[in-house]
Amino acid sequence: MSLSMHEASAATFKRMLTALAALLEKAEAHTTARKIEPEALLGARLFPDMFSFTRQVQLTCDFAKLCCARLSGVDAPKHEDKENSFPELKGRVAETLAFISGLKAKDIDGTENKEITLKIAGKDTQMKGRDYVLFFALPNFYFHATTAYDLLRHNGVEVGKRDFLGMT
Repeated sequence: MSLSMHEASAATFKRMLTALAALLEKAEAHTTARKIEPEALLGARLFPDMFSFTRQVQLTCDFAKLCCARLSGVDAPKHEDKENSFPELKGRVAETLAFISGLKAKDIDGTENKEITLKIAGKDTQMKGRDYVLFFALPNFYFHATTAYDLLRHNGVEVGKRDFLGMT
């Protein structure tokens, strides 16, 4: 049995975005229980030149929705990147999940050789669908999801590997 494009992209994104939603719940509960201003976590960075926790969550959503949109040939939902609270970030994750869940396997399967064009550093870059998923979208998605998780863990939110994997 082979792995389909839908399984490699949309199904993977849905599982990890569901886990990210649960991480956001734990982070919000952590700030409430410890009487920490939410902005302390929302603005957290691992290093000054890195994106904040909020931006990591936004980018995780962006890579998931844009990948599925490009493969299926539909427009992705637009977000203005104005989230500044846990409820707003949870809303963004929920909207991204709803969009991806609305796509059927038939919308994405068979796009292994579809030409995908995107701008990277201001330059048009073309890739086949398979390469786009495996070597661009998934690595970027996981990079930002992992960084969001690491920021929470680094700042004392009690989460572990099973939380990241969506196995709790």
